[in-house]
Amino acid sequence: MALDREKIITLFFFVLLVLISYELYAVVYPFISAIVSAILLAFIAHPVLIALNRRLRSRSLCALIITLLVALLLGLVAAWLSTRLVLEAQSLYKGLAPGTTNAGLARASAWIRSTAIGARLNAMLAYHGLRLEDEVRSFATAAAKQVSEYIVLHGGEVAGNFALFIFHLSIALIAFFYFLRDGESYYDTLRELTPLHEEDKRAIFESLGVTLSAVMRGLLLVALLDGAALGLGYLVLGVPYWALLALVSAATALLPIGGTALIWVPVAAYLFATSGWVPALVLLGWSVLVVAVSDNLVKPLAMGHDTGLPTLALFLGLAGGIEAYGPLGIFAGPAVMAVFASLLRVYRRNYAAARDSDSPPGRIKGGGPRRAAAES
Repeated sequence: MALDREKIITLFFFVLLVLISYELYAVVYPFISAIVSAILLAFIAHPVLIALNRRLRSRSLCALIITLLVALLLGLVAAWLSTRLVLEAQSLYKGLAPGTTNAGLARASAWIRSTAIGARLNAMLAYHGLRLEDEVRSFATAAAKQVSEYIVLHGGEVAGNFALFIFHLSIALIAFFYFLRDGESYYDTLRELTPLHEEDKRAIFESLGVTLSAVMRGLLLVALLDGAALGLGYLVLGVPYWALLALVSAATALLPIGGTALIWVPVAAYLFATSGWVPALVLLGWSVLVVAVSDNLVKPLAMGHDTGLPTLALFLGLAGGIEAYGPLGIFAGPAVMAVFASLLRVYRRNYAAARDSDSPPGRIKGGGPRRAAAES
């Protein structure tokens, strides 16, 4: 009876644990992205915390200072972007004012006719008895109407999404502070709760940490180099807003599919339409060279062989991670690959080796029972 009672207690405990874990997941799920972002940011900022903690004895104060600096940086970036959007909106409003609309449309039509493609389009429209100015005006009117209708229909939704974004950002900053301050204790607790041998736990957790560090090091370095190199190309070729395009190029360099081509291909098309095919070809050649060097030389050197994963596994981890988890999959995908590879090594060391050692003497590893009987 005592044995049955212990089984019932054990079964009840694990059933309750599963139910509460599911409810915990339901409670935390709305903030998964914010929490994972905070964990990754704390992982990146941890060396800064260690260096600052050598000067300031209070770990909480160090974490608070870093959190405030990160919040200030995000606030400055948001303020800069908001200012730019307001200025662009004011410029757009002035451009759409009744006194300037006709002049602006005339300038736009003249600019289109000055390009090679625009001249052909103008001749084609004239052949069919149409005027380019009328078509541009019709297109501008339709676009303005669509924008106005979208703002009216989705204005409240945009405001609600912005408020939700601010709320999630606040959650991420609060979680970042606690993960930064107490992350090591969380890490040690998780290791203690993992029901594996100490050697296996060390292999899995070290592999996870090394993989995250290598992926972040490689991606960030390649993004910075791509942004700087492509920005230099934009500047030399006279592309407007070259600094902003360089920042966007650096951001898109983090994507495993498309990457910086999402920026420099449209920029090359713009150069072809405005300056001819020579600057467009120069930008295409320079961009292809930059991407080839960064992807095939810089990224493998930056990541090195620390992860212990094949290049194909890393690529699938990046691409599949983004498909499954969104932007955070850049780190989650390779992390899953690394943990799976570590588990396979643990299985081979603890179970496959034990199975081979327990095989009968007449059984040859790699052969079947018939082969063993034949050789006996």
